[in-house]
Amino acid sequence: QFHLIVENPEKPVAPGLQITAVVEYYPKSAENVEDRLLLLVEDKVVAIPLLGLIPSCYLETESAVNFGTVVANSKIISKDFSIANHGSSSGKFEISYNGVVLLNIGPMRGVVEPNSVKRVRVDICTDVPRVIKEVIKVELEGQGRTEVWVKAAVVEQSLKVLGVSCGNILECINFGPVYFGCSKNEQISLYNESPECVNWVAVLEDNAIGGEMGTDLQRSADAVLEDLSLINSTRDVDVSTLILCVPNQGTLLPYEKSLVTLCFSPRKFERGSGVKDSSLKQDYVLFLRFEAAGNNAGYLQALSDVKCPSHTELALTGSGVPIMLTFNPGPFIKFMNCFPGEKTHVVCTLKNESESLPVTFSFRKTAHFKIFPEKGKIREKSAKDVAFTFSPHQIGIFKVKQVVDIIDTILEKNNLPILKTKSIHQIYLSFIGVCKSKRKNIIFKINPGITPMISNATGQFVPNSTGRCTDSAPVAILRSTKTQIHTHQINRNFKSTALTAFPNDRAASIRPGEWNKTYRTIFTKTERYNYIDPEFTYTASERLSKEAHKEYYADLISSFRQHRLQRDATRQFFIYNDSVNIGLKPAEGLMSPKMSVTDLHKKKLDFKMLPLEENCLLTSGKLAAVDSKSSVKEIGNGLNAEPSSSQEKEDCSLTLTSKQLHQVLIGPSIIDFGDVCVYSTTTRKLHIINNLSVHIWIQIEMEIDQLKLTSPLSQVVPPLTKTHIPIVFKQKTPGIFKRSFTYTVNNQHPGHVLVTAKALSVELELSAKEVILNPIPGYLAGTEFRATVSIRNPRNHPAEFTWTPVFTERGTAFSIQPAKGFVEAYRDLECEVIWQPGFNTPEAGEFNLHVHKGKAVRLKCFVKVRIHT
Repeated sequence: QFHLIVENPEKPVAPGLQITAVVEYYPKSAENVEDRLLLLVEDKVVAIPLLGLIPSCYLETESAVNFGTVVANSKIISKDFSIANHGSSSGKFEISYNGVVLLNIGPMRGVVEPNSVKRVRVDICTDVPRVIKEVIKVELEGQGRTEVWVKAAVVEQSLKVLGVSCGNILECINFGPVYFGCSKNEQISLYNESPECVNWVAVLEDNAIGGEMGTDLQRSADAVLEDLSLINSTRDVDVSTLILCVPNQGTLLPYEKSLVTLCFSPRKFERGSGVKDSSLKQDYVLFLRFEAAGNNAGYLQALSDVKCPSHTELALTGSGVPIMLTFNPGPFIKFMNCFPGEKTHVVCTLKNESESLPVTFSFRKTAHFKIFPEKGKIREKSAKDVAFTFSPHQIGIFKVKQVVDIIDTILEKNNLPILKTKSIHQIYLSFIGVCKSKRKNIIFKINPGITPMISNATGQFVPNSTGRCTDSAPVAILRSTKTQIHTHQINRNFKSTALTAFPNDRAASIRPGEWNKTYRTIFTKTERYNYIDPEFTYTASERLSKEAHKEYYADLISSFRQHRLQRDATRQFFIYNDSVNIGLKPAEGLMSPKMSVTDLHKKKLDFKMLPLEENCLLTSGKLAAVDSKSSVKEIGNGLNAEPSSSQEKEDCSLTLTSKQLHQVLIGPSIIDFGDVCVYSTTTRKLHIINNLSVHIWIQIEMEIDQLKLTSPLSQVVPPLTKTHIPIVFKQKTPGIFKRSFTYTVNNQHPGHVLVTAKALSVELELSAKEVILNPIPGYLAGTEFRATVSIRNPRNHPAEFTWTPVFTERGTAFSIQPAKGFVEAYRDLECEVIWQPGFNTPEAGEFNLHVHKGKAVRLKCFVKVRIHT
């Protein structure tokens, strides 16, 4: 079977030259052939083996498919393993699997071409946490049976709350006692203990079992129940004002930690008018849960009877404590009378009545009073003496309200969650002090000038006061200017705006005067000579220039003021530019409307539905309130498949935050069709609830053949509305079905839904597998016997049936009606069995119930014949 084609050289082969020989192989049968080729070189013989092998395949596959650690999020994930053919002919393979865990494997059989690789896909469902270790048997042509292991560790996607310093798991954070109006921070680490990225959000439960708001836990249960006013006051309280979480949403990478700050700000709830609670503390027990965004559709998940994803819950406890700082003496403190330059002292004892917290005080500065020390700190159940000093600088009675600031930490609104030390409370003390004047001796001296209105008998002596001297020359403003007794006749019509000068103010008369002012004498009202120095006075042009400058700067300042007022008005507009105030300052020129109880309830409901602030926590009450409004407005059809209006296009292009995604409910996340018949069409609803104030765009990517009838696959959902998409399932072959399809929100936020079903063949059940026919009392002998049997259809598809009797050697005397027909889904049909008596007729018989595209069921019939003697 081997042929050699060569020309042997007649002469020796020179160095560097070669001779080529060709060996051809022509197989005549499917078997391997061996031979040898002899090469004679000088005196040596070289044997070259020749092997003729028939074409064969050589298949090889991988030993394991390892998915690693994955999250149990009800998603179908896939991996491939290869079957390689290193041979020269095609090879067949066949896969078999009989494991416990459902695996979708494809293709189960096939052919691998020479020098090529075939990929086999393996799908697993991550619906429950478990460890998957299954074996797939692969039959390879020419190699026998080999095994491929499928391994995976399915774990829950859990968020854990860890301590910052110790790193252990935290279940509760106790803020301890905090003054009302103050804040206290605690830091935690949020840990993503899963191999996938997670978008998380914090939700504060305001209706959780075991929660307390403003209750004194040290009081008895009867005392708390009697205080119904406190229960009513805390019923409609926004719990998010008590707890601040920064950040309250975010994204965590696999096995990543994030620092979260929790801030507790207790709020004092007022009790009834007859209850004194100034010294009572108020305890708070709240629950904060951290969960993946979108896992809040619990009631949607309940529609499919599947357990909702778990979440991490953290208990928050704390107490609000009032400030109990007393003053002895106080609050009215009266100082002893004193004279200017003297001081009086009062020692006051400050006592902190609180048993749990110290208090830091600070006295504000007040004129004529000094305090030492001005600030300080008093430990719990301790006292401190403070000296008040009255040091007046003038004569009189002083009644002063002294402000005492209580210093503690509060939230910095512009830089959350940083705490800033500020005054949180003020206590007012009343200081009363009297400063009396001293008597002084009056020394008289001769006054060579005019006589004052009040003087001694001779008018020669006046008191020498201790007043301060002035640099300006005296100008008399006396009542004589209002009289005209001594006025000269020619000066009786003088201008009343003229100034009156003293007769001895000669020094003032020669100074540079003002050109528009006139001076006259006291009595005769004669115009006084006024010297104007041309070297110092303004010229007419200078006066005009000066007035122009005054007018320019007055206009400039006025324009600045108008610009500032306009800027302040714009700032005030943006402060109040929301859906409630619409740019108007509350109660500014508006009359309060008269509201009924119904309006008040509606207003409270609307307040809960306002857009949430970025730093405001989501609460279960707010989510339920918005969801109740959205669920009422359900839209069945008429929605746009794509954004059409400008508002819809703008809304549907937004990137939603984790908090916003948490308010978009799409579910259930697992749609279980249960037992369904092959070739039947079954529909389940995929609910979509939009609790946002903007439009959202839902797009479904459907690549599953069994769900191809689902429509529509795209919808624009309006704000605060509810709708649904019918998911249609149709299976052609029996078996367990588990596949998932994906969807996107606004074309950028992905999600998935798992669809499960068990496809079964059409089946009919009999009410009894044996029927006994008895004679009817009162009927004559020889009449037919009758009995009924029910056919029940437990499936969701109509079943076609046909009764066929089983004939024996003696034949059959039984008949059944109807002999064929249909049984609707979940319905029953009664069939009547009749036995016709006769000579040598069999008293037993059988029928086969044939179900179209289903299994047959056998019915046995017996007759009880009574022979009367």
